[in-house]
Amino acid sequence: MIEVKHVTKTFDRFRALDGLTMSVPDGSIYGLVGPNGAGKSTLIRILMGALRPDSGTAAALGVDVSAPEFLNAKEDIGVVLDEASFHDPLKAPQVGRILSGAYRNWDQRCFDGYLDKFGLPRDKKIKDFSKGMRMKLSIATALSHHPRLLLLDEPTSGLDPVVRNELLDEFLDFIQDEGRAILLSSHITSDLEKAADYVTYLHRGRVAVQGAKDELLESYGRLACARSDLQGVDPALLVGARTGQFGCEALVRDRRAFRRQYPALTVDPVTLEDIMVFTVRGDEA
Repeated sequence: MIEVKHVTKTFDRFRALDGLTMSVPDGSIYGLVGPNGAGKSTLIRILMGALRPDSGTAAALGVDVSAPEFLNAKEDIGVVLDEASFHDPLKAPQVGRILSGAYRNWDQRCFDGYLDKFGLPRDKKIKDFSKGMRMKLSIATALSHHPRLLLLDEPTSGLDPVVRNELLDEFLDFIQDEGRAILLSSHITSDLEKAADYVTYLHRGRVAVQGAKDELLESYGRLACARSDLQGVDPALLVGARTGQFGCEALVRDRRAFRRQYPALTVDPVTLEDIMVFTVRGDEA
């Protein structure tokens, strides 16, 4: 669904993407995570055709995003940005009427169904919508022209847990059709743990961690020990470490191999957040 190879993008002297390579398979939710400025939004805008890479190639739905024929492929791509761009004086039905002229495959009945499903009022101006309501409207519009690929840039940022879970369930429903896929940019790692099949962690425009989510969580481990214990551990087995007042913590690259070599030390399962935090610490050490 998406194929990115060695993509680099620089703004003035700031390199937003630095040799990024990744592939999003059919029937999957692919999580893109990283701090602000890591390059997540830049990648999504490249895949929208709004930016061109300085080098490398990017393709969505089998079409190079720089090719003229990508204009037709965009009909099958739904986009949700972190800030909804609807005009404040409009009401939801007016948004539907405007977009019905923009997409060949616009499905008004589908759009009306999402308004009902998401509990979005038809008689209220968008300026009076909450952030969660605006995001639901964005997702309703993205889904109502029956896309095969969704590009979602921080869709759950700033939303309460109930709304976030509601939207994540909607994304999981979307990919039940294996001819679809989602690229989900987020800095909320718990959302990616729930929904993502694959994860790429971007740090300063480069891939810091990449792989199948379940394999990453199964492979890595979190070591908690005394400073003297940490000094006796082979550094090659660790990704990053931090020392506190009451002991040390470290990220173990392969927790099964580590347990075989150091059976007396305790290695616990990790979260995606653990992997991200310790990987950056290791990279900056």
